[in-house]
Amino acid sequence: MRLKLPVSVIIMLLLLAAANADPAREELLRATITALFPDVEITRISESPAPGLYEVALGAEVLYLSADGRYLLQGDLLDLNSRVNVTEQQRAAARKVLLSAVPEQEMISFAPATAAHTVYVFTDITCGYCRQFHQDVPQLNDRGVLVKYLAFPRAGYDSAAFTDMESVWCAADRNVAMTTAKQGQPVTAAQCDNPVASQYELGGSMGVRGTPAIYLEDGQAMPGYVPPDVLLQALEEARASS
Repeated sequence: MRLKLPVSVIIMLLLLAAANADPAREELLRATITALFPDVEITRISESPAPGLYEVALGAEVLYLSADGRYLLQGDLLDLNSRVNVTEQQRAAARKVLLSAVPEQEMISFAPATAAHTVYVFTDITCGYCRQFHQDVPQLNDRGVLVKYLAFPRAGYDSAAFTDMESVWCAADRNVAMTTAKQGQPVTAAQCDNPVASQYELGGSMGVRGTPAIYLEDGQAMPGYVPPDVLLQALEEARASS
């Protein structure tokens, strides 16, 4: 599926790294990727830290091409000297930009009195681990963590969960509706102009395959459900390293 990114988001993605490929080479690499993935939007082409390889950013995904466009590498680039996953750093930076561009009113937020940290969570109301995570939300709020939910009905557009999540987003009190749905209770039908489809597409463009998909403030991805203590430690470590 193709995600239409706002111009402002594309500009920010372009600024994540210097696009220092010369115009002729960039045109060659762009044509190579477009031929392979005609429905995917290229957001950045730049030289990678590895000599002879170019990074091609497709939203939050990263591919590598040889300078002549002949060889494509799909995987993580590791700096063995610094022990850094270069590719994941780029993904995280792109995710941070994409998530920060989502309007506040389009997310369902559970906020503490004073927020020290923020997590973005792609959720599905039918997902067992999502329900377990939601039980942790009061504890996370008590510890200063703002939880921002985005919709990701795993079964897709034609599923009952998709329709129910639209109703949750259209409820008069969305927080109550989210909690009720996560408790396995029936969802009251409601209709409105809602962001469920666009958030589902955003999650797909960011590589979300299962829920809960948790992202820290710096765009770092967490591996599915994690207990509050583990999540808070990751948030504090991310803040300390920024």
